Amino acid sequence: MAIGRTIAEKPRFAPRPLRPSVSDYVTEQLLELIRAEEEGSRLPSVVSLAQSLSVGAPTVRESLRRLEAIGVVEIRHGSGVYVLNTASRVLLANPYPGQLEARTILELLDARLVIEPPLAGRTAVNASDKEMSELGLVLDEAAELLDGHDPLLHGLNMAFHRGVARFSGNAILAQAVDSIVELYTAEQLVILRLYDNRHRDHEGHVAIFDAIRRRNAEGAAELMRQHLEDVLAVMERQLGDAGASHAAQRGAPRGKGVGLSGR
Repeated sequence: MAIGRTIAEKPRFAPRPLRPSVSDYVTEQLLELIRAEEEGSRLPSVVSLAQSLSVGAPTVRESLRRLEAIGVVEIRHGSGVYVLNTASRVLLANPYPGQLEARTILELLDARLVIEPPLAGRTAVNASDKEMSELGLVLDEAAELLDGHDPLLHGLNMAFHRGVARFSGNAILAQAVDSIVELYTAEQLVILRLYDNRHRDHEGHVAIFDAIRRRNAEGAAELMRQHLEDVLAVMERQLGDAGASHAAQRGAPRGKGVGLSGR
């Protein structure tokens, strides 16, 4: 059964591979580099970046185009690549970013909380055995990175969420999740750093997968809801006044996320 299948025999779009690509890895490495730069500073040449990251120049160019699309850098042909958005650098480095950036992070999680739990329930019903195996392999790979600092862990975590959406059987909603993950790369990285509990995050993913594998639609949906609620509650605690305001807006006691055992 094809990944990202629809009711029709032929899928209406060609989804990205589930596992993070080399370009994903390079993009996150470049974001780490940009963290230390000043607005307006010029990055090393594409060739130099490619050599330092042990990848080809075309891969670096692809990652730089992605970063340009989200407003982090500006590519000036014939001149070089320049850091464009100081706010993005502050957002990555500062656990208490400005009101607008904090609200974006909270609204991002809120949007995922609306979309992803019902998709997890559908995946428990609709995913093929092959797709179940693919989700399991992603979690196995993530488990090997829990005690390190490899940025591929973030890509694998997002690959799990994208995969759950993709195997739900609804191609439109799967594309919505893919778009959210792609568009808000910087914000997702902030969430990873501020949440800062790799093992608990992984345990949540494993519990969701176990429910999906047992074809427990209600359980999968509820566990996905609990998982995202927990992350959102931590973000609301971390993000100061913006977090308190957001918790009040959605009618939740601040910092009172619902989670799995030990939360």
